[in-house]
Amino acid sequence: MNLTRREAVIKLAILMGATVVGPRLLARSFGLQTPVDFSDTDIALLDEIGETIIPATKIPGAKAVGIGAFIAMMVADCYTPTAQAAFKTGLAKLPADYAARHGEKFVGGKAENRTTFLNALDAEQRKYTAANRRKNDSDNSAEEVPPHWFRVARELTILGYFSSEIGSTQAVRYLEVPGRYDGNVPYKKGDEWFV
Repeated sequence: MNLTRREAVIKLAILMGATVVGPRLLARSFGLQTPVDFSDTDIALLDEIGETIIPATKIPGAKAVGIGAFIAMMVADCYTPTAQAAFKTGLAKLPADYAARHGEKFVGGKAENRTTFLNALDAEQRKYTAANRRKNDSDNSAEEVPPHWFRVARELTILGYFSSEIGSTQAVRYLEVPGRYDGNVPYKKGDEWFV
């Protein structure tokens, strides 16, 4: 079989494209397609939630790393349809619940009100998680209860921020690996975390 250079390049491009597109097509054939879609409004709301959890100081906050898009991608690609639906339902309720409690919109609202509201949501998710952990442990035959949507949002905010370039180089002191091990690195008050 004689293959011209042009044909070889085309076949290689098709093969490389299949490595990117292939997993999604394969997942779809096994019924793993994600039914969740996030609007620009949802992503903007997730950015504001992330910015409330990790606000900008002398270091950029979660909004600067595009945390809303990261959370949306992770929920759509990594969570079960039941967990995705629970996440979308909780996210959709947030603006109305916040407005009812504080009389203002969450996006653009006062920082202290947003922090208070998210702290109350965090307390709610802790109770929900504790109750459902016992339920999931005691009933092995039932389908597992999805995680509370705010727990997912909070954990993904932390993961996304500290794995971003800003989070891993500006928010923490980065010590290059591989490097030598030093179990007694000097710490001065005010130093950022070590990674």
